[in-house]
Amino acid sequence: MGRVACGSGGLLLLALLTSCSTSSSSANETGKVPLADASVTVAPLDKSQNVPTDQTVVVAAQGGTLRSVRVESKAGGLRGVLSADRTRWRSSRTATPGTTYTITTVAVNADGKQKETTSTFTTVKATKTFDVESVTPNKDDTGLTVGVGMPVMITFNQPITDRVSVERNLSVSSSKPVQGAWHWFDDRHVDFRPQQYWPAHTDVRVDARLAGVRGGEGLYGKRDLALKFKIGRSQITRGSTNEHVLTVKRDGKTVRTMPMSAGQGGEWKYYTTSGIHLAMSREPVTVMVSPGIGPGSPGYYQLTVYNTVRISNSGEYVHSAPWSVGSQGNSNVSHGCVNVSPENAAWFIENTLIGDPIIITGSPRKLEPTNGWGHWQESWKEWLKWSSLKAASTDDL
Repeated sequence: MGRVACGSGGLLLLALLTSCSTSSSSANETGKVPLADASVTVAPLDKSQNVPTDQTVVVAAQGGTLRSVRVESKAGGLRGVLSADRTRWRSSRTATPGTTYTITTVAVNADGKQKETTSTFTTVKATKTFDVESVTPNKDDTGLTVGVGMPVMITFNQPITDRVSVERNLSVSSSKPVQGAWHWFDDRHVDFRPQQYWPAHTDVRVDARLAGVRGGEGLYGKRDLALKFKIGRSQITRGSTNEHVLTVKRDGKTVRTMPMSAGQGGEWKYYTTSGIHLAMSREPVTVMVSPGIGPGSPGYYQLTVYNTVRISNSGEYVHSAPWSVGSQGNSNVSHGCVNVSPENAAWFIENTLIGDPIIITGSPRKLEPTNGWGHWQESWKEWLKWSSLKAASTDDL
């Protein structure tokens, strides 16, 4: 009899325990056990010092999702990207050197309960800064509509030793995608060109997100820079020192044929260079002086010429030469320039964009890649040798 009572009491006790469990502090009014709070991990760790400016801030939620992430400082905040499932946030740019950042996060679990966390970190101090000294193309020197051969050329005011850090913060976007790469000519000059000429009528944007970017030991970028320009129609001029003719093709169709006279040779400096030149400037008037020869010496000259288009840094132009019209089309008599008639020179300067390719063949003297804008003289393989990050397709504009 006691055993029977014991069995019945056991069932009753179980019912009582079950009833008690639903009303205890570990359950809500519906009888559901509350979920644990969402937790958050943050990198860099709280109160970290001397954090590299390019270290990515990462916030991750466990047992829930991120409702908000703020990274703030007196120098400004850091923007970031939230993953599709809202469990991970990553900063999207570099921090400012010598700055303390506060990271404030709000995470929420499946029950909707929020939890806020706060942490700080301080970035490494800068001993000096670097800036962009010049960028080409630009509104004043080239105009913002340029030829299909136009490179992007950036000059810094300080030597850059951490080229990888700087280059990965340089981006090129275009309305028509191209394969391209940056190329370091030295520690202060980095240039971008496509593998092939730009497509005609392409919009281009260059972003140098350099504020806070490490350029070397204790050296950090001072500011960001953005540049927009447009590629015009495709115009390519070809000339031969043997055939003495310049042919201008626009969008694949011949629009002008001009008799020419090139460098007379004899001395090396009097040969016109062979290679892919680019139009570097358009000058209504240019005073030309004999290279390496002073006044009173044999061969000295100082000559005012009109309607000139510069094609190198070694004194080569396509220009008006009324004195050599009789030789144009049949012989080479210049000191290295490409001579054309006054009428053709006036047409050429009017119809040339800075960055238009001007290709000369037939001369034994080759255009050096560093002579003016001889960028296209290097093969793509040679160009990539001096790129820290190699080739990549431009971003969509």
